[in-house]
Amino acid sequence: METGIRGGALPPGAALPAVRALATELAVSPATVAKAYQELRQRGLVVTAGRHGTRVRPRPPVATRRAGLMPPPRPGTRNLSAGQPDSRLLPPLGPHLAALAAEIGPPTGYATAAVLPGLAEAAQDRLVADGVSAEEITVTGGALDGIERLLAAHLRPGDAVAVEDPGWANLLDLVAALGLRTIGVPVDDEGPTEPGVRAALAAGARALVVTSRAQNPTGAAVSADRAGALRALLAGRSDLLLIEDDHAAELARVPLHPLAGVTSAWAFVRSVSKPYGPDLRLAVLAGDEATVARVAGRARVGAGWVSTVLQRLVLALWRDPATAELVDRAGESYERRRDGLLAALAARGVPAQGRTGINVWVPVPDETVVVTALRDAGWSVAPGALNRIAAGPGVRITVSALDEADIAPLADAVARAVRPTAPGGFTA
Repeated sequence: METGIRGGALPPGAALPAVRALATELAVSPATVAKAYQELRQRGLVVTAGRHGTRVRPRPPVATRRAGLMPPPRPGTRNLSAGQPDSRLLPPLGPHLAALAAEIGPPTGYATAAVLPGLAEAAQDRLVADGVSAEEITVTGGALDGIERLLAAHLRPGDAVAVEDPGWANLLDLVAALGLRTIGVPVDDEGPTEPGVRAALAAGARALVVTSRAQNPTGAAVSADRAGALRALLAGRSDLLLIEDDHAAELARVPLHPLAGVTSAWAFVRSVSKPYGPDLRLAVLAGDEATVARVAGRARVGAGWVSTVLQRLVLALWRDPATAELVDRAGESYERRRDGLLAALAARGVPAQGRTGINVWVPVPDETVVVTALRDAGWSVAPGALNRIAAGPGVRITVSALDEADIAPLADAVARAVRPTAPGGFTA
């Protein structure tokens, strides 16, 4: 079956045969097939979908010769599905690289590679200014790399991780690939709901991952009131790893209300990829002493360290006032486009979410119908199936590739797709 997944014979979403039917076909015990299915589930290749049986995950963690759940955008369509920042608004790296070439001294050796003191000091200052304790700090190869190291250091296969639902598709895939179980926590505009987190704890969650701002895909941002409620709920928990993901950082343009430090084991992860460019695979990770030591120690016996050249480049970007101004203008542009799309959809009777960040989440009756209708109208959007556990269907629209002149035509197309008037269509 893994060979079929790699080669494309079993594409994402494909249904596997029932256990007894396959056992009969192969002339083996049903227990043998069930054990094979269990191993595939533990490795994140397949998922059990209740009455729908067992299916290949939308993005199984093996290299395949296929794209994924969603075909590539049709030529001629506007691609609003990628979830990437607007490349036109990213700071230029060339001048900083040229300056670094003149500043970098002798090559770094294995024994001296670590977190650069200048980067650590600057990161601590930035985090403390946002209310995050940063006495212990390390760096990882991006937010997801940091989260993976945190989960691997604290949890074991079969443990449960509470995640936002709908939530970041890459995180859902990572949790499955690590052999962990997901418990979905409903999320509204103010972040994970307090009853949802309470239910996840009661269900045995060993870790909780919270997106601080610009949540993917809904744009939620943890408010002061929600942070207070969650801090009261989580205070003193010694059996829970709390991970906060602030991937958008200053690009989110709303205050940070952190939960950092409320549990015994905690980590706050801030990536530089969204504000400064996806090619900058670096995230700052702060946390309690034991947690940071585990992450840094595990890195030391594996990848070793994050390139000090990359660290120097990030530090140069942080120190440059012109770059800070560019990032601020980018955040303002995303906000203008996002709010404009939300207003246009509301004027057409289509509810949507998108308080912060670069995405707008539109609940829909049927994802396939809406995605297909929009593609036929010239717009490529992402189906919400990649982001959901138990949440209702929806589509994600990334505004970074959207020009302001396109907002009204796109809103018209979404309204028609959500409420088609053709025979046999539905009414929202």
